[in-house]
Amino acid sequence: MLTPAFDLSQDPDFLTVAIRVPYARVSEFDVYFEGVDFKFYAKPYFLRLTLPGRIVENGNEQGSYDADKGIFTIRLPKETPGQHFEGLNMLTALLAPRKSRTAKPLVEEIGASEVSEEGVEDDDDEFDWEIEQSPYEEVPESALNPNCRYGFGNLRSGVFQRLQDELSDVIDIKDPDFTSAAERRQKRLAAELAKFDPDHYLADFMEDEAVKQVLEYNPWWTDLYSEMMTSLEKGQEEENFAALVSFSEEEKYQLRKFVNKSYLLDKRAHRQVYYSLIDILLAYCYETRVTEGERNVESAWNIRKLSPTLCWFETWTNVHEILVSFGRRVLCYPLYRHFKLVMKAYRDTIKILQLGKGAVLKCLLDIHKIFQENDPAYILNDLYISDYCVWIQKAKSKKLAALAESLKKASLTKAQLGLELEELEAAAFLVQEEETTSKAGVHSTSRQQTPASSSETSGSEVSESSASPETEESESEQEEPGGGESETEHSLFGPFVEESSMALLLNDGGMCRSTTFLGSDDGRGQPLASPRASRASGPLIQELGEQLETSVQISEPKDSAAGQQGSVLERESRKTPED
Repeated sequence: MLTPAFDLSQDPDFLTVAIRVPYARVSEFDVYFEGVDFKFYAKPYFLRLTLPGRIVENGNEQGSYDADKGIFTIRLPKETPGQHFEGLNMLTALLAPRKSRTAKPLVEEIGASEVSEEGVEDDDDEFDWEIEQSPYEEVPESALNPNCRYGFGNLRSGVFQRLQDELSDVIDIKDPDFTSAAERRQKRLAAELAKFDPDHYLADFMEDEAVKQVLEYNPWWTDLYSEMMTSLEKGQEEENFAALVSFSEEEKYQLRKFVNKSYLLDKRAHRQVYYSLIDILLAYCYETRVTEGERNVESAWNIRKLSPTLCWFETWTNVHEILVSFGRRVLCYPLYRHFKLVMKAYRDTIKILQLGKGAVLKCLLDIHKIFQENDPAYILNDLYISDYCVWIQKAKSKKLAALAESLKKASLTKAQLGLELEELEAAAFLVQEEETTSKAGVHSTSRQQTPASSSETSGSEVSESSASPETEESESEQEEPGGGESETEHSLFGPFVEESSMALLLNDGGMCRSTTFLGSDDGRGQPLASPRASRASGPLIQELGEQLETSVQISEPKDSAAGQQGSVLERESRKTPED
């Protein structure tokens, strides 16, 4: 907890306590006072005072809050009107806790035999749990680096000097009050490169079913934009488009709570305000799309994480570098990391800007509500969003239209993000193609294998190197198991046999196969004709060929030829050739 800067004053009847709590969550604060005790709490500030006089709660106490200065003013009635309180300027003494009024000695010898359980419990009850406090000395702005400014229009500095420990989860940058804009950008780029996960990106790229679903979602500005474009085609004036955007009662209540301000911005700061607005709207469009308009506990994290303006206090010089930064962060941090989501948010932002400042204000009010309901993110409302909600109402519509046109002319490619996305995608497609080819080859090989060929792999059949491809293909397709009961009953394998290199072999199953002549019987079959004897058996083969030619057509498809050959072999198996 932080001890805020405070000041005490008095009049005859009241004690006035002024507490400065800049960037506190003023919607939730507690004040307690009784006797000489006063306690104030507004996260992340806590103040406890021991007053020199007694105060009382009688219904006359008053309190007010100055939003511009961030000061709570509390008037407390004195228990004894007219009493003068001494030492109100002794801040250190006021912060010190009340001393214990017990009569125990300062030094006491403790013996194990003399300590009872009851005594231990009494010591625990009397333990002082109050935290230590020290007076706050505010550092003047002159002592801060003028190049380390941030917030709306770069108007703030020194905010995180004391709040860094309490609000370290809000921003990614450490010590923003002592880090220049150039150093912030350098550290941000290094953090993004360290965070980028190629596996996560490729998983969303190759399996994008969930991404396709959120891409098809139409947020609330889609219908308004279509209606506006239809009105433009009909020739209506742009001044009438302001009525397209309406605000709910809750949003109107939000607007009434803002304090009206005037902003004196130079040309450079004015340009920064517009550029940062694009950055914030890009993050909001992404969040709205991926959640399909339903907010969750991660919404505040998504918006501030995807906007370098909010989490790195980044400053911009052109529109293109905003798009590059947003694209890198989308591919590094959120759940869905896809380049199409980057481009979709880019087009959504253009639509919102073209709809005018009413649509922009509606988006900012939604962001303000999301941050206000998130414990660490409310500080960003004080630094950026609240000022944007007030400023946009006075902004010129022509400036927003020009900003939309400038954004529309910008372009973004994957190569410009500096994450080697195209190389990763090419490698992923190459691996996928190799896996597909490998699976197709295994499947094709398994389909070509038959029971007969697999059962005889270890046998004595060897293909002749001079055999033609047509012969080999015919053998693999037409081989069918046979059931001959005698050596004389067999079927011929194919209508053609080369005399010089092939022979007929009768196997144990009664199947006749073509094979290279082995010169001896290997126990699995007997050679019916040797290469020399094949010349003598020429008329027999010629005769059989003439008989088969009437039934077999070589030009028929494989399946058809196999079916026809089966019937021919069945008829010819009844014939026994004579030597």
